[in-house]
Amino acid sequence: MTAPYDALRAHFRNVALLGSTSALLAWDQETYLPRGGGDRRAAQLALLATLAHERATAPQVGDWLARCEADAAALVDDDARANVRGWRRDYDRATRLPAALVAELAEVESKAQQAWAEARARDDFRRFQPWLLRMIGLQQHKADCLRLPAQSRWDALADLCEPGMNAADLAQWFGPLRQRLVALRERLAGGRAVDDGFSRVAIPEADQEAFVRAVLAAMGFDPKFGRLDRSAHPFCTKVGDDVRLTTRFHRDRVLDALGSTMHEGGHGLYEQGLDMAQFGAPLGEAVSLGVHESQSRLWENHVGRSAAFWEWCWPIAQRHLGSACQGYDAAAIHRAANVVRPSLIRVEADEATYDLHVMVRFEIEQRLLDGSLPVDALPSEWNRLYREYLGVVPPDDRQGCLQDVHWSCGLFGYFPTYTLGNLYAAQFAAAAERALGGLAPMFARGDFAPLREWLRRHVHRHGRRHEPAELCRLVTGSALSPEPFLRHLDRKLGAVYGLA
Repeated sequence: MTAPYDALRAHFRNVALLGSTSALLAWDQETYLPRGGGDRRAAQLALLATLAHERATAPQVGDWLARCEADAAALVDDDARANVRGWRRDYDRATRLPAALVAELAEVESKAQQAWAEARARDDFRRFQPWLLRMIGLQQHKADCLRLPAQSRWDALADLCEPGMNAADLAQWFGPLRQRLVALRERLAGGRAVDDGFSRVAIPEADQEAFVRAVLAAMGFDPKFGRLDRSAHPFCTKVGDDVRLTTRFHRDRVLDALGSTMHEGGHGLYEQGLDMAQFGAPLGEAVSLGVHESQSRLWENHVGRSAAFWEWCWPIAQRHLGSACQGYDAAAIHRAANVVRPSLIRVEADEATYDLHVMVRFEIEQRLLDGSLPVDALPSEWNRLYREYLGVVPPDDRQGCLQDVHWSCGLFGYFPTYTLGNLYAAQFAAAAERALGGLAPMFARGDFAPLREWLRRHVHRHGRRHEPAELCRLVTGSALSPEPFLRHLDRKLGAVYGLA
């Protein structure tokens, strides 16, 4: 290895240590931080963000990169070359952002998340409105620093989440996808009635937690390098070498708790599948948020909503949930887990309507960023689009525009990665099915290791070696397409509703 490359490895390990310390403080803020600690926590996160930015943009980083690029032959393997490419991309972006903006973003993100949580609890959008207005202004400034000529603000921010993603391409996909999802929903409405009463059975939260922990363990999430806690909005974050997951519980929504836990568990398995030896380097990081989302949606939907999964899981549920299971069987719970019904809450949505929630946010945040939608008009516009896209109207802002944490923590350009994740997940699952000779028999006996290890070999271990589109082709043999996702929905939901 060249001396400049070794210097980059050591330097970015320290940058990553600062980032992982910030991640720990952010995790604590969402789980255990007392209410009185919020302001100081915001200052801590701002300082750490400033220190990390200073190191990531230090002049010597540019010098080391230039020397590596000038003598690429001295980089002894493909790993080194891939890391240098990733560092160059990161450095060129980071150096466009003023240090003061980075610090202010970190502080406002922390305070805005706290304001969002309180506003959501109180169903009081006006309490959050000034923070959202300030956050949008900061994101506009950030986008203006990053965007290329003729690139929109939204596209500049979206490219941070999913390299190569832009609004024009998404709009071409979203229009036809919306039409086919609506047509599928209408077709299912002519099928047999599906009883989802189990979704509303009151079950003590302690019993639900024991149940979802058993499933998470069966998935292969390693407790030596991770933990599960509770938060207002479920999430996954990596803290150095360990992965922190959160979920949430409602007394009468055990399937929501299970889905949230398997979803975040999928994220966690991706993080645990990355190469720890590459800590601080691009090869130790996820390739994109869309691919990251594919892992969570694959475990939540292709595994957790499958008939074979419930064949294995039903005895586990009976053991932990007791009398709540009386009167039901595995087939009934599988059908309940796949009911299609337009709903208000994105994270509780069924597979056939979930992406309509994403499309609402995609439309709204573009207009928030370009200034064509005033912040004070957000609740009414949200409700209008929900009526248009899903045929439902939120009775309050808690179930409407305050339901997601993302905008409070600066995640603009993020939401479409959920739909990309659904598409990647279906395509990856189909490839795994072909490679492993059938997943259902494995799921039915609770053997999830073959799928998990296949994903580690084909997706996780690559880190950021490939662009997302290239990775998809390598894993599946074809470019990303909505067709595997739509075939998956037609096959499974058609059977559930007696139309197959």
